[in-house]
Amino acid sequence: MVLFGSAVNAVGIIIGTIIGLLLRKIPEQMKQTVMSAIGLAVVVLGLDMALSSDNFFIVIISLIVGTVIGELLRLEDGLQQIGHMLERKLGRSQSGNITQGFVTATLIFVVGAMAIVGALDSGLRQDHAILLTKSMIDGFTSIVLASTLGVGVLLSAIPVFLYQGGIAIFANVIHQFLSDSLLELLIAELTATGGVLIFGIGINMLGIKQIRVANLLPSIIVVTIIVLVQYHY
Repeated sequence: MVLFGSAVNAVGIIIGTIIGLLLRKIPEQMKQTVMSAIGLAVVVLGLDMALSSDNFFIVIISLIVGTVIGELLRLEDGLQQIGHMLERKLGRSQSGNITQGFVTATLIFVVGAMAIVGALDSGLRQDHAILLTKSMIDGFTSIVLASTLGVGVLLSAIPVFLYQGGIAIFANVIHQFLSDSLLELLIAELTATGGVLIFGIGINMLGIKQIRVANLLPSIIVVTIIVLVQYHY
């Protein structure tokens, strides 16, 4: 039952992608306008999430350290290489750029407050309401993404399931060691840090500037460590 919400989320992305592929005859101008609208919404969502921090200095430090780690590990390049590998195996068809679809959708669906908080709820309380809500949002988003970026969007269901499922299992194991106050603080800072990353994704979607958002992902781990250390000391 711990993985139920994550599994439904992955299925929602798959179904949304299939629908999107069937609707590829949507006029190009309409697709671009819809994508811009989603980009704007993602920017606002990211900003709203970022402002949830109780101590934004923690977020800044986490982003700096996490970005350095991400750049050293070249996470963005790693995601690109995975996409290119899948593209070679599956073939670059008329359904779109598999790499772009996979990377873009993975970042959109994996990074965010709902993914983290929902997975934590699944693991800590066996409550899947947040992830079920996220499943509907991701499903509708994947329709638009797939109609524009192609079948690569479907492949993002795999890292979404692994990421959220991993958090849920981890939370289920460690919840007995964390107090309610620590959980509240941790979720707030995770949400804020994830919000900055979401904001970056929105900037990318709007074509304002290409930010290597995947290289910022270690910030999520760094902020967790900082909060845990700060709480105990």
